[in-house]
Amino acid sequence: MEAALVTGSSRGLGKAIAKQLSADHKLHILVNYVTNQEAAQETLNEIISAGGSGDILGFNVQVKSEVDEALNNWHKQNQDKQVSVLVNNAGIAKDNLFMWMPESDWDEVLNISAKGMFNVTQNILQPMLRKRSGRIINIVSLSGLKGVPGQTNYSAAKGAVIAATRSLAQEVAKRNITVNAVAPGFIQTDMTASLDEKELSKLIPMQRFGTPEDVAHLVSFLASEKASYITGEIVNINGGIHS
Repeated sequence: MEAALVTGSSRGLGKAIAKQLSADHKLHILVNYVTNQEAAQETLNEIISAGGSGDILGFNVQVKSEVDEALNNWHKQNQDKQVSVLVNNAGIAKDNLFMWMPESDWDEVLNISAKGMFNVTQNILQPMLRKRSGRIINIVSLSGLKGVPGQTNYSAAKGAVIAATRSLAQEVAKRNITVNAVAPGFIQTDMTASLDEKELSKLIPMQRFGTPEDVAHLVSFLASEKASYITGEIVNINGGIHS
């Protein structure tokens, strides 16, 4: 059975992506979480209620030993399943002006997005290479393309993943594995809950924030056979704001 791993999928954007992949592709969904097991279980329950299947899988993407242990154990216990779609969604923002940014905020933001992408992808890529097929989709951000004041760490983290996406895509294309990134603008999630949506919407040509479902539909397309000749691309989804 084909499976999809969505990191950071207990809530928000990751949750919407996990549910969409289950609905559109009938994939067995691995719902990853770090601490909020209850929210992860709720996501899985919604997937199952809609006719899908899956498991919850707890690990911190920035700790390679945790990633490898969790994924290797899952593979041993599920030899009839293989992860054919990986969505590197886990990420956090800790905004501050660069001159006042604590080193710990720089490290954590980069480690979760960039090191997390390395840790999870390196584990999942091995069976994809053997099978000669797979989809890797990295969730980045407008910030990683444009740069945003007060988000030097977040912009650096997402910029690193954007560059890695383009490089890895060239390495694995001959094995029929695509690697793409999705770069959302302002999306209605916990991460943007503190922003002034009414004021910021004036900067967006479409005059609104996007929804998690908007992004989930794009990710689902990139995971499909219809996107088999698209790789190394950074696809913007931002209502018309361009870098």
